[in-house]
Amino acid sequence: MRKANLFLVLGAIVGSVTVAEKVGPRGVGPEFAKFYKSDKSFTCISNPSQQINASQVNDDYCDCPDGSDEPGTSACAHLSPLSPPSPGERSPLALPGYYCNNKGHRPGYIPFTYVNDGVCDYDLCCDGSDEWESVGGIVCENRCKEIGKEWKKQDEQRKRALESGQRARKELVRQALRSRVETEGRVETLQVEIEALKAKVGDLERQLADVERSEKARLSSGPAKGGKINVLANLAKGRIEELRTALIDVRTKRDVALARVQELEAILSKFQEEYNPNFNDEGVKRAVRSWEEFVARKNSNPDADHSAGDRDLDEFVKPDGEESGIRWEEWEGGEESDFDVLYRFEEYLPKPLRTWIDNKLRGLRVMMVQNGLLADTGHGPASPSDSRAVAQARGALNTATSDHDAKKSQLENYQTDLARDYGSDDVFRALKGQCISKDSGEYTYELCWLASTTQKPKKGGAHTGMGNFVSIDKVVLDDIIPPDGKGLGSGEHVALRYENGNHCWNGPSRSTLVILGCAEKDEIWKITESEKCMYRMEVGTPAACDGNAEENARREKDEL
Repeated sequence: MRKANLFLVLGAIVGSVTVAEKVGPRGVGPEFAKFYKSDKSFTCISNPSQQINASQVNDDYCDCPDGSDEPGTSACAHLSPLSPPSPGERSPLALPGYYCNNKGHRPGYIPFTYVNDGVCDYDLCCDGSDEWESVGGIVCENRCKEIGKEWKKQDEQRKRALESGQRARKELVRQALRSRVETEGRVETLQVEIEALKAKVGDLERQLADVERSEKARLSSGPAKGGKINVLANLAKGRIEELRTALIDVRTKRDVALARVQELEAILSKFQEEYNPNFNDEGVKRAVRSWEEFVARKNSNPDADHSAGDRDLDEFVKPDGEESGIRWEEWEGGEESDFDVLYRFEEYLPKPLRTWIDNKLRGLRVMMVQNGLLADTGHGPASPSDSRAVAQARGALNTATSDHDAKKSQLENYQTDLARDYGSDDVFRALKGQCISKDSGEYTYELCWLASTTQKPKKGGAHTGMGNFVSIDKVVLDDIIPPDGKGLGSGEHVALRYENGNHCWNGPSRSTLVILGCAEKDEIWKITESEKCMYRMEVGTPAACDGNAEENARREKDEL
């Protein structure tokens, strides 16, 4: 059988023709019969200035520049140079092809080159009339009755599938609408909460400033208790804790890096063992030679044993206490500062005088701190020198600030989601986060809606990213729908573009064009590699059964 894509163009011309009876000479369709009424002469359709005898119609010789005198032969299939000369340029073929009546099925046109070529084109001309000359003894019987019956049966199944897909799409649209409404409601709630938190943060900032101002004015030992040695011990303790934390972090990153190096060495070693040395690819050979040189250098100078160093690190990262490190309690407290003596001096004064001196000293201390004459004992968030009141105020502020920032980030994510293109009627919002797959040969192919496409080897190994979602697009096709209906057909289709996948060896980054067709359920129909590392995935989904489902169904009937 021929590929029927040529028939699509030709068959569409008779889609609206309701009269199926044969009229006029052989190969003439009903819409062109009016040009062949005369039994004495024939006027070329596209060249009315030229007339020929009626006997010259279908005489297997191209007389008219537009080939209209040979509707039932292949004589004018390509308008041979042997045809009679005509004024000006030659006209294109006036007729769309050879007309097959196909009684009992659907009439249509086939290319003139198929006429009397010794092949029964039952998929296009089920009545066998295109082989009327029986070239090579070929006799094409009329099979329109059984073909038409089977077609009607399949057409009913396709029609039911389209109707079911349309119903499923309506449900997807309802789900998408509910999801959008929920997101919009969450946005409104977050906006109110963020405004409240913003006000709360402002209040807590003012409270912290008030508490800090009050604490700075206190003339007490506070964090300076124990004199300069105690202050130095507190600073050293904080610094050592910072260095211990940094050491733990560096050691963790080192272990991760060593694990990655070992994994890469294993991959390159396996590549060296399994590559084909007879495959003439200079890039591969250079990579193998470089790996062999690296292994040789490594074997000649093996890495030192890190176990001793790791044992030392284990000791370094242990917390200070009785068993290891520094016993900080020996350095803390004990000494009496000048502030302690001055603070107790107030206890011996009369209460009115003590209150007056206390207020004066507090004001003096605040002034000295603000002008840099006296050190400020505050050291930022969670400072060990903070008083309990300051620590509580700062902790409340930090909690409120973190909550505000987290909710603001959530709001931005929801707003971005609302502005995202989810296709017509927001239908793909209902499919977000869902994945479908199909086994094909040695691989399983996975499509995650609006996320990614992946190739997974069945025998194990790394997965290959075929692309990440970029945009929703439209493409125009001229394909044939198979009898089972799992195909795209002709016309405009929704397409999802996935790009920037894993890089191909000596090629581009992988990409996938996912073209959608109407179906009852989500299903991957076909995967092909149209160009190197550029894939085409045909997928059936109710999301593609848009409002033009009836038009799509009519078009599919015409194609079949």
